[in-house]
Amino acid sequence: MRYFVVFLFVLISYSSFSQNDSLVKNLKGTVIHNETKLPMSNVHIINTTRVKGSISNPSGTFEIEAKVNDTLLFSYLGYETVKVKVTNDWIRNNPTKIYLSEKAYVLDEVVVAKYNLTGYVEVDTRLIPVADDSYRYSISGLPAGYESGTYNPGAIAKILGSISNPTDFLYNIFGKRPKEMKKLKEMKKDDTVRNLLATKFDRETLAALLEISKDDIPLILQNCNYSEYFIQTANDLQIMDAISACYEEYKILKKNK
Repeated sequence: MRYFVVFLFVLISYSSFSQNDSLVKNLKGTVIHNETKLPMSNVHIINTTRVKGSISNPSGTFEIEAKVNDTLLFSYLGYETVKVKVTNDWIRNNPTKIYLSEKAYVLDEVVVAKYNLTGYVEVDTRLIPVADDSYRYSISGLPAGYESGTYNPGAIAKILGSISNPTDFLYNIFGKRPKEMKKLKEMKKDDTVRNLLATKFDRETLAALLEISKDDIPLILQNCNYSEYFIQTANDLQIMDAISACYEEYKILKKNK
């Protein structure tokens, strides 16, 4: 009987710990420069599982909602992005330290423009071809807009094709990842996430949030009929809005099919 009581006590204690670990808590920590060992301020911390954001203060400390198995992304311009999974140890031994290292950049070869410009506006405007078949609409951070598939019949045809053809790229991305695509709405609600994406051009953070390959992002935009210029020059926030618009269009067309 005594052993049974001890066993029951251990079982209840373990169950209690498990329940506590599964609860959403405010995790605390400090972001530190890996070389100087000094605290880093204004580091963006994003819970990619819950799409919640936070920023480290001048002393390098931060606080963010999370629970066990959530993934946190630490991002700072010029530094390697760090992805950390929340563990039981972090929950129980809160707070912790996160170290960031500077990126090592390799300069690319300089490519000279293919147009031989003269320096005279009247002449140069005739040398550079201008596409006159673009369709434009509003995207975050742009005063006018960017060409898009929203009003382009070609884009509609591509999306319709993705619905009817199970092997199509858009179908594989949108149709098989509805949970990840739903995060797009949550991203728009969180100012910390939006502000971070507005300063990023590397697609790393966006890919981590959507749980897709970084290389898939330009392919998605190509299938949604966005121009190569937009794909190459837009920041991550504009890319997010473009993918969101394409996904919403895809859902409507799929529903009415």
